[in-house]
Amino acid sequence: MSTSQFFESDLATLRGMTPARLSLLQSELGLFTFGDLIQYFPFRYEDRTLLTPIAEINDQMENVQFIGRIKYKEKIGVGRRERLVAECCDETGCIELVWFQGVKWIEKSLISGVDFLFYGKPGSFNGQIQMTHPEMEVYKGPQISEKFFQPIYPLTEKLRKKYVDSKLIASLQKSLLEVSFPYIRETLPQEIIQQFKLISKQEALYHIHLPQSENWLHQARRRLKFEELFYNQLRLIKQNLVRKTAFPGQIFSSAALLTTFYKDHLPFSLTEAQKKVIREIFEDMRSGNQMNRLLQGDVGSGKTIVAFISMLLAIDNGTQACLLAPTEILADQHFQGLKKFADLLGISIAKLTGSVKKKDRVEIHEGLQSGSLNILVGTHAIFEDVVQFKNLGLCIIDEQHRFGVAQRAKLWDKNKQIHPHVLVMTATPIPRTLAMTLYGDLDVSVIDELPAGRKPIQTIHRYDSHRLQVFSFIQSEIQKGRQVYIVYPLIEESEKMDFKDLMDGHESITRAFPEIPLGILHGKMKPADKDFEMARFVKNETKIMVATTVIEVGVNVPNASVMIIESAERFGLAQLHQLRGRVGRGAEQSYCLLLTDYKISADTKKRIETMVRTNNGFEIAEVDLQLRGPGDIGGTRQSGAIDLMIADLSKDGEILKVARETAVSILNEDPNLEHDKNAMIRDQVRQQKKDTTNWARIS
Repeated sequence: MSTSQFFESDLATLRGMTPARLSLLQSELGLFTFGDLIQYFPFRYEDRTLLTPIAEINDQMENVQFIGRIKYKEKIGVGRRERLVAECCDETGCIELVWFQGVKWIEKSLISGVDFLFYGKPGSFNGQIQMTHPEMEVYKGPQISEKFFQPIYPLTEKLRKKYVDSKLIASLQKSLLEVSFPYIRETLPQEIIQQFKLISKQEALYHIHLPQSENWLHQARRRLKFEELFYNQLRLIKQNLVRKTAFPGQIFSSAALLTTFYKDHLPFSLTEAQKKVIREIFEDMRSGNQMNRLLQGDVGSGKTIVAFISMLLAIDNGTQACLLAPTEILADQHFQGLKKFADLLGISIAKLTGSVKKKDRVEIHEGLQSGSLNILVGTHAIFEDVVQFKNLGLCIIDEQHRFGVAQRAKLWDKNKQIHPHVLVMTATPIPRTLAMTLYGDLDVSVIDELPAGRKPIQTIHRYDSHRLQVFSFIQSEIQKGRQVYIVYPLIEESEKMDFKDLMDGHESITRAFPEIPLGILHGKMKPADKDFEMARFVKNETKIMVATTVIEVGVNVPNASVMIIESAERFGLAQLHQLRGRVGRGAEQSYCLLLTDYKISADTKKRIETMVRTNNGFEIAEVDLQLRGPGDIGGTRQSGAIDLMIADLSKDGEILKVARETAVSILNEDPNLEHDKNAMIRDQVRQQKKDTTNWARIS
């Protein structure tokens, strides 16, 4: 039997597997084969080598382990309220143990005069130390075995109720490891194993599930994380190399229009970071390879002017450019901002969104096909088949995570002769480790400084009880001629409740400021009504905008200097930072006030403290990654790019860096993995391409 065949074996054939267990593992955890199970890794481990005397146990401790004998046991209550209470003692003292489930079985198991090993989280009740539902087994004397360094696997509530716990999964893993050793083949060349002092694949899989010591566990994790990240990076870097050879790009060598704009019309100085990014884009565009570049820039860092200058390079070389935005509000804002520059240079520009009238659409379509229209700014309407360009040379996608891969591919096909250059932009700062993994197949540019003269936004945390002080502050800022956003959370699961919060908030703001004109903006409004409300706010006809997070991305009102975020505890860090970026766009000092309930969790406290401490989006993104993990950052959950089974991007940055450098070094020397010394890597990459099961990660 081959390695692949063995690990594709049905879990039903594993010793210790019953039909009931199999059904639960399949439905709850998606485990069907030997390969699925052996790659179902523990997420933490409990050190069962420590024993605590009962007298030293207190309710401030985390999980503790102790040995004791049952002094007495008693069933209390009837039916659903029935519970079992037992007193357990050692030579130092006694502790009360309580069970609410499985009472009959536990009572039968608790034999007097026998030493038991108990493990659990201590608490207190009526001043007495107590432990509820401890794990228990008969104590067989001191012995060094895997059960003392116990793996803890991710479980569901249903599994726990059916007594499928970490102990059972560990025993199944042991059964599997006993029969699988001959089939676990090495997946990294000896050169890499020796260079980084890695343990073998067999040793790594054994000690990740049944660690004999802390050192073995550390070595197992390090080996498996390196391997996973190495092949992840190898795949992404190879994609980038293949794309650059497979897809030639139009060569844009003329920069006359750009020079004219830069010398005669640019109304402000570019930052050094902007200049560096423009040079990187120009190098791509004249290289003969298709550009596929990600432009990261914090809120207000000046990505739009970089986008316009990139468009000038395309137009200067006889092609057209388009800019795709996720919302009509943002598309309109980009259009207005770019039109004033385009008009100075005599460049034709148009906007195409869902609300553009048919007569105007026909005119736009004709202009694109004849080539008389140079720049198109729009929303999803650009994807329509009827939208055809004469020669599309550059696609710019703003807030790219809002668009799917298939949608982006449609833009490529707008030029049948040669793919256009692609620049994707995001104002969501992405930590370096995440960018490597998500966008390893893109070239990445970063604008990491703000334009001169921008004052840092002051961020202040206030509790709900300070609302009157906050209202007083709003009043004083409006008297200075400023405008204010007041944002309420909007979470899909509780949309009705949130809508009520918004309307109640609007009503209370109206009562608090009866003389001041207000606007309101939320997702249930028609596009035309949203545009009307936003236009009033832009023209300074309304002084306060009460809104949900529809104003999160891209909205630019330089006179708005105050952002109040209601129930800030309900927002993620990235969202708070995006919302804060709606102010601070003019020359005046701007403020962001975070209003929360008095009782907030430790994670919320960290989020709020981070917002108050720094305006640096990249620093904020690093904290967000630590708090939330990689899955939810910047909409990456949908991307499918983060499919990591053991590596953790919030903690394994160093391993990722080394793995990436190793992959780059190998591919620079041997792009097609043709050398004999890379045969194992080549086989592994081919196997990963072939496999549809998770075995691709291990074979």
